[in-house]
Amino acid sequence: MVNASINTAGRPIYSTPAPLSSTRVPEYPDLTVYLQSLEPRVLGHTLQRVRLGSPFLLRSVEPPLSSVNGKRVIGLSRIGKRLVIALEQQLFLVIHLMIAGRLQWKPSGARLPGRAGLAGFDFDSGTLVLTEVSTRKRASLHVVQGEHALKAFDRGGLEIFAIHLDQFAERLRSENHTLKRALTDPRLFSAIGNAYGDEILHRARLSPVKLTRSMSGEEIARLFEAIRGSLTEWTQRLKAEVGEGWPEKVTAFRPQMAVHGRYKEPCPVCRSPVQRIVHAENETNWRNM
Repeated sequence: MVNASINTAGRPIYSTPAPLSSTRVPEYPDLTVYLQSLEPRVLGHTLQRVRLGSPFLLRSVEPPLSSVNGKRVIGLSRIGKRLVIALEQQLFLVIHLMIAGRLQWKPSGARLPGRAGLAGFDFDSGTLVLTEVSTRKRASLHVVQGEHALKAFDRGGLEIFAIHLDQFAERLRSENHTLKRALTDPRLFSAIGNAYGDEILHRARLSPVKLTRSMSGEEIARLFEAIRGSLTEWTQRLKAEVGEGWPEKVTAFRPQMAVHGRYKEPCPVCRSPVQRIVHAENETNWRNM
């Protein structure tokens, strides 16, 4: 069993295990289900006002937050790991949940929950509550106007379901990084993070510390299909779990995961113990390849 960080050459540096959080930045499957759950509740409805529970949440000043009052929701989308609520007059609410931010759907005018309540978005159909159970407030809200201002939030990562294999290979090899770093780099690929990155690499039977420019064409094709397969499977699974309800359990570790969060437990495929790399606040789990 190992605990390590990764140096710039892609080799593990062994270190003392660190306590790991059960929270993480919501990724493609989680964000897709959030959008699916929001659509019947807010699309076509009017945003009456936004109540701030913390002034540090709002990261923009122009246009003012009050400019969204009384505007109808005309679209819902995602830019990387940010959720976008499009309103009339080309106004956009851009929400980044970061690590501990979560969304809840409540009856109209619901009270914000103590210190964790960052904002309440009061629609004519109910209230979307943004919470963050953390002493380090990282979640953010921007109000922007116009498509050009909205594009400024795009880090450039490719959407995996909007590209073909050759595009994927070219982007993957554009920089010589470890596979885990490349998959979770928002400048390379969109909305893939720590947890599903582990599941993808396990499915592809590839080491997280393998360097991207050392990969064969067959390995790249296998990884491409593993990304699509894993994200599709988990999105469908979470959709089925939520149904017509609201996604209440957006968590770092799920019992159905093959390796992520399963340090020392047997791999479901080969039965060898799952290993661990700890770097800063992130955990990478894998089995020996």
